[in-house]
Amino acid sequence: MLALFGPTAVGKTDVAIAVAERLRERGDDPVAVSADALQVYRGLETLTGVATPEQQRRLEHRLVSILPVHATFSVAEFARRAHAEIDGLLAQGRTPIVVGGTGLYLRAALADLELRPPPRAGVRERLMAEVDHAGPEAVHAALAVRAPAVAAGIDPRDRHRLVRALELEEQGVSAAPRPESRLWAADTRRPTRLIALTMDRGALHARIDARVEAMVAAGAADEVRAADAAGASATARKALGFDALLRGDVDAMKTATRRYARRQLTWLRKLPGVELVDLTDRDPEDVARDLRGEII
Repeated sequence: MLALFGPTAVGKTDVAIAVAERLRERGDDPVAVSADALQVYRGLETLTGVATPEQQRRLEHRLVSILPVHATFSVAEFARRAHAEIDGLLAQGRTPIVVGGTGLYLRAALADLELRPPPRAGVRERLMAEVDHAGPEAVHAALAVRAPAVAAGIDPRDRHRLVRALELEEQGVSAAPRPESRLWAADTRRPTRLIALTMDRGALHARIDARVEAMVAAGAADEVRAADAAGASATARKALGFDALLRGDVDAMKTATRRYARRQLTWLRKLPGVELVDLTDRDPEDVARDLRGEII
């Protein structure tokens, strides 16, 4: 199968569609499997960049818009779903194209990882309420007494990471940072060609700014307000731009997205066995022709 990874706004969906059309020319039946931590939520499609209905008509997408916005989600649950989708597609003789921009979720889709357990029902909500009541700094100080190594790696103001650490501690699992090797297996579960899509940083930043403007024009702020009113979960609120758009700060969303894209570009170059494809000044059809001739 094929996996396409790249930073936000680089054009992963368009490349996946163009590649899928080339694959059909040789008789394959491709299906995209999303490896994105936030595209799983219904009601945040514009904000999270889910493939449009027209794009999904051209290429079926799995694992998008599958959860209500108030639901919590974990990488362990994603891994279970992604493995089932991929294995099922291959058993049907179809060709999975894993498409994503969330590094850990890409790893979870492609490999068997040593993952920490998801929280038990209701635990995250209870702990979030406790943190909101006492204040994150006070809870962090208490954690530092019980588990100093864990607390040392968490910003005292970072509610999400603090709550996740508390969840794990309650389950008897250490939340201390683990070696990178335990979160990535060089051997994938299935034979996979891993393609990392890159772009000149200036060009990518311009695309990000234009994409954010387009999202806002298409109603992303309305999505965020509706999700907030519906009780969006802590995990759903991690979507890039969620908090910024609640404040009406479009520039902050652009800045955060550019920073995230830089981290994605740095990370993808470290992937074992990755093949880098530069999209600067190239259209998806051109890229798909090269991939079809060289690696597919």
